[in-house]
Amino acid sequence: MAIQSRMPALGTAAPDFSLPDTAGKLHGLKDFADARALVVAFICNHCPYVKHMIDGLAQFARDYSAQGLSVVAISSNDASRYPDDSPANMAQLAAHKGLGFPYLYDASQAVAKAYEAVCTPDLYLFDQARRLAYRGQFDGSRPGSKQPVTGADLRAAADAVLAGRQIKQQIASVGCSIKWKAGQEPAWA
Repeated sequence: MAIQSRMPALGTAAPDFSLPDTAGKLHGLKDFADARALVVAFICNHCPYVKHMIDGLAQFARDYSAQGLSVVAISSNDASRYPDDSPANMAQLAAHKGLGFPYLYDASQAVAKAYEAVCTPDLYLFDQARRLAYRGQFDGSRPGSKQPVTGADLRAAADAVLAGRQIKQQIASVGCSIKWKAGQEPAWA
């Protein structure tokens, strides 16, 4: 069942994190301190919505890296119940898709809760001060929609943030729910 993202308040500070990537190296918010903007993308391996847009997200990251924008992806799904989303399978996906950004595993699901992430994909764009400037969809394409994956909404938001402009359009992301551990679902999930 598809659900929409929560849309936390613009201007919210990016919650800190310390999570391992697919090789076990820890990454935190401080590792992106030099970035002019930062996209934090909650994704996973098995979700059809993520599968639909992952190549576009990888291209987005390549296109914007020269402008000082960084991307980090986080999977918070319960891998014991959804083994496709295990760190080993995350590593395979990252290699297969040529992800040029860290793909981190949130085993405790605490980071997803701190960001108020509820679906995959759930996208957050922070400005240089790490204040939330955009939370919403990659674009209007959905699996089976026959609409091309362009990343138009996130690209427009990134262009605005990098130019110091306010983002006018913010449409909630739609995707699969984060697969919470039994008894760990946040009250708002």
